[in-house]
Amino acid sequence: MQAIINRAKELLADGTVARVLGWKAGDLPYNPEPAYFETEESLKDFVYNGFCGANLSKYMIEASKLEGKTMVCLKPCDTYSFNQLIKEHRVDREKAYIIGVGCKGKLDIEKIRKMGIKGIESISGAELTEDADTLTIQTLYGEKTCAYADAMLERCHVCKGKEHKIYDELIGESKDTKDADRFEEVKRIEAMSPEEKFAFFQSELSKCIRCNACRNVCPACSCRKCVFDSNKFDSSQKANADSFEEKMFHIIRAFHVAGRCTDCGECSRVCPQGIPLHLFNRKFIKDIDELYGEYQAGEDTTSKAPLTSYTFEDAEPSIVGKRG
Repeated sequence: MQAIINRAKELLADGTVARVLGWKAGDLPYNPEPAYFETEESLKDFVYNGFCGANLSKYMIEASKLEGKTMVCLKPCDTYSFNQLIKEHRVDREKAYIIGVGCKGKLDIEKIRKMGIKGIESISGAELTEDADTLTIQTLYGEKTCAYADAMLERCHVCKGKEHKIYDELIGESKDTKDADRFEEVKRIEAMSPEEKFAFFQSELSKCIRCNACRNVCPACSCRKCVFDSNKFDSSQKANADSFEEKMFHIIRAFHVAGRCTDCGECSRVCPQGIPLHLFNRKFIKDIDELYGEYQAGEDTTSKAPLTSYTFEDAEPSIVGKRG
């Protein structure tokens, strides 16, 4: 973390960048949040540790409109989103100075709480200078410990890799965290009967409070005006009037990002209701891979997405009906 801060101070001092986009400490030890830093003095609040899971690439859409360059810290998985935004002309590469920061997996405070650990006062072991094997948690009820891997976000267990796809310089080392099949949960749901699938998603989506956190954080949701904010359609309601509208919002959103979603997992990370929203997108990714050939959104800035590149080998629409 200190190496990132030192480099940020140098870039601000020599005028290379006008601001720094990173994470600042929150009120609690496990809730750092995205923030801009425009002076060397303000960097005293900069943090980077295992709880800095937020993907900063989407914030670069607005940063690209500002004067001067923005130094932005991107984890390996974030660079896929940044590449995709370049491909869609949503960000200006010339306005970004990308620091590729090391990643050893990001932590999920909800997983820690589900272990029965309550009254958290402080957490050590989340710093990237540590071996990242064990978390030591000081609580109101005494000291607790848990394995770092057991507290990681779901997306880190199916990590796409620790290679930064785009950067100006790298700071920090990464650690491989992949230990599960990316599509295992999707396959489990595919094996259900239609009635079971409906009941599963009805149960999950009934929790939705239409806070729009998933849409607001999603790098692929970059429309200047969302259809769900347009007063020209009935979709602009701010609350779910019935069970149909619960499903409509998430299904339409998933279709809108199909072929463009990098599977960054931000939608599920920020959902206050704990809905596994990434499963919709991951199902589409799996189907696209099977129907059109393997494709990873954001892996580069030049290739055409399967749904916008037409060949004679493309699957006919009827195959979807046959598969059921």
